[in-house]
Amino acid sequence: MIFISSLAHAAEPDAPTKAKLKMAPQWSLFDAQGNEVKSSDFKGKPLVIHFWATWCPYCKKLQPGLDQLYKKYQAQGLQMIAISLLEEEDAKPQEELTARGISFKTLINGDKIGMEKFFVSGTPTTFFINAQGQVVVATRLSDPNDPRLEQVVKSLLPN
Repeated sequence: MIFISSLAHAAEPDAPTKAKLKMAPQWSLFDAQGNEVKSSDFKGKPLVIHFWATWCPYCKKLQPGLDQLYKKYQAQGLQMIAISLLEEEDAKPQEELTARGISFKTLINGDKIGMEKFFVSGTPTTFFINAQGQVVVATRLSDPNDPRLEQVVKSLLPN
């Protein structure tokens, strides 16, 4: 896995995961309507998983850029899901994304999945997973215009 920091493109084995995630772990969460969504739903498809929180200003900054990439490459098979974590009790993550004009769906109550399976230590943390389930890149970037985001998305897609 490669970690892209906000300063450089480099392999950093201790950030953000404390452990090198080579393969995306199995998980299961619910959306705001109570529908179960599982990692197996995305099997064989390139996937971006965006860990975020409604109170996170850096998440709010990044999300329009992720949404643009999702809209641009969705027809080529790109899947994108947000997972909300560390929320206040009255938070409504899906309503927040919808109000921001973001088109991808969020799952809720992702604390355990984020911290125990993906080793997320802060928001935003975004994972780019290829169709084989390998974690290609993990990043804490919050710049929606960073060209590396699109480069990584393109690398996930079939040629």
